[in-house]
Amino acid sequence: MTVQKAGTEVAYTITYLEMETRPSFGYPRLPITSKAALLRAEDPPVWYFLSLYDAVGRDYAWEDMHEIPLEEATAQLDRSQLFTLTEKGWPQGFFLLEQMAQGTVDLAYFGLVPEAVGSGLGKWLLQTAILMAWGMDGTERLTVNTCTLDHPRALALYQKNGFHPVRREEKTRILTRDRDLTRIPS
Repeated sequence: MTVQKAGTEVAYTITYLEMETRPSFGYPRLPITSKAALLRAEDPPVWYFLSLYDAVGRDYAWEDMHEIPLEEATAQLDRSQLFTLTEKGWPQGFFLLEQMAQGTVDLAYFGLVPEAVGSGLGKWLLQTAILMAWGMDGTERLTVNTCTLDHPRALALYQKNGFHPVRREEKTRILTRDRDLTRIPS
């Protein structure tokens, strides 16, 4: 099956990861052929965040943000920092750092649009996000989660960059839109 239709129930595993010390790597260099820029959004409207969320997460069944009230999404953005990676005049990816309680920063969202996957920007963007999170005042712990619906190499990439799993959770969901599996890299 190459398309999972809306209404299909899918099982998946969420892996929660954390990092308790700042990694030893320094800020990475962009791939030599890249002219990308990383921009922080100031007071971003929810529609802007949702457009990035959909562009990156559509193939991975990112649907949760569409199920919460607009006020909740706005509140999350208000306590977060949103960064957009742009190149060639359009977004290549993004990340959202959310300040949680007691020194915890959550890498709440992270990813590249399908057209940027394989460009060498993913590792650069992740390492930059990690170091920016550790640079926020009071950061004592960095968290992230990924699931088996995400890019197949996401978990390994997080672990390679210093995160370690702390728990797993089995879940199911009903897809609210078709999911084209041919668009997901292997």
